[in-house]
Amino acid sequence: MRTFFGFKSRRLSASNLSYAVAVIAMGLLINIAGMQATAFAATKYAGIVIDAKSGKVLYSRYADARRYPASLTKMMTLYLVFEDLKRGKINLNTRIKMSRYAASQPPSKLGIKPGNTFTVRQGIYALVTKSANDVATAIGEKLSGSEKAFARRMTIKARQLGMHRTTFKNANGLPNRQQVTTARDMSKLGLALKEHFPKKFRYFKTKSFKYGRRNYRNHNRLLGKIKGVDGIKTGYTRASGFNLVSSVSRGNRRIVAVVLGGKTGRARNAQMTKLIGKYLPRATRGRAKILIAKAKPLNRKSKKSIKPAARPTIKSNAPVLLASIAKPTNRPKVPVSNTKPSRIEIAYQTSSYASTTANVSAIRAKLIELAARSMPLPTPSPKNSDPIRTGSVSKIKYVAMNQPTSKNRKGWQIQIGATPSRASAEKLLTSARTKAKTILASTDNYMEPVIVKGNTTLIRARFAGFSSKRSAKKACKYLKRRKFACLTILNN
Repeated sequence: MRTFFGFKSRRLSASNLSYAVAVIAMGLLINIAGMQATAFAATKYAGIVIDAKSGKVLYSRYADARRYPASLTKMMTLYLVFEDLKRGKINLNTRIKMSRYAASQPPSKLGIKPGNTFTVRQGIYALVTKSANDVATAIGEKLSGSEKAFARRMTIKARQLGMHRTTFKNANGLPNRQQVTTARDMSKLGLALKEHFPKKFRYFKTKSFKYGRRNYRNHNRLLGKIKGVDGIKTGYTRASGFNLVSSVSRGNRRIVAVVLGGKTGRARNAQMTKLIGKYLPRATRGRAKILIAKAKPLNRKSKKSIKPAARPTIKSNAPVLLASIAKPTNRPKVPVSNTKPSRIEIAYQTSSYASTTANVSAIRAKLIELAARSMPLPTPSPKNSDPIRTGSVSKIKYVAMNQPTSKNRKGWQIQIGATPSRASAEKLLTSARTKAKTILASTDNYMEPVIVKGNTTLIRARFAGFSSKRSAKKACKYLKRRKFACLTILNN
């Protein structure tokens, strides 16, 4: 007698054999389904760490891949609350009525009955700690008349702050397929909250909030546990995974870090702790720069152009960008921008921002020559590999930091110079944004390398995100009056 899949017999009958095969097949299917579920969970991950004083990207993984924000949405809800407080439209004691629709929102919530009211101050604390969905919806209705109108206002504000891949559909972050964001956009919002409302930012440090007879503890478990953490917000839905945006200040250094798509709250917190420990010491101690300029209202044409964002696209082979970590020994060949030769003009900027014109024909010839070449990627040494792992992170791949950035930035742009170093290009961009805060408020700046005559590398300093040719030319005209060289570019 022997045992085979629970059957004791000398010979396995045909019926028992069929059953055994079915059991094996079912087991394989379950294992395959489990593997697919694990892989899908891993692809939700995205992260970024920004030096909050210089704007330098210290760490980036899937930073521009669309993800669901979940309750990180409430960061924008709070931004607009702070904005209306500053404008005097409301005050901390203004009472907000809980509508039947707001009260019907699923947890997490305070459970305020329809018709009852709460103050703006209580609402702020409820969003920061309890992440109350009913309160967020009621606030949206109060400030804009309806949650739909408020969500549109949220999206408009996102565009003004340079969050070009974010669309909001509600005030609380409850599931909506068209409500998407990116890790980079969330870092911009975290920076904007700190820069634009430094006194209100203290609310994010709140560890607990008492309403009625109940005391609600902040969902952000890193507060008080990790030195220097002073906010900002957590979030979770099944579709998004576990999200967290953290602001950290320690030893005159400051960073904003974003982790999206953790499998569990513990894994998310562990990943955030590792990012803080590794990249905070690499942040600058220098004077803070204006990273997110205060936004001016969009015109009617810009508002009409806002369309629902596409659902998140899951890519398992997205690259990791690591700044100032992996430095190849051989200088890589620099990819060429897809700017048309007839539009090529590089203004070489000196430290005094006095411009001279480069040899356009020589540059054109060099760019045409480079366009036909393949551009290999350098491989960093193993000692510089990133050890950070969680259950939601697949094996990390590296690419060079100076990959072409214009490919992902379509539409009208302006170039204000091409300098011999990244530091001087960054200085040029900062100076331009400081002197033209309003006109550049809704744009996104970036740097792009290009090889010119004599095998010299220059770093282009550009602003992207203009809604039209007219707005780009207007910006150039404004900057030229302030002694900047400027060229309008259409990147198709």
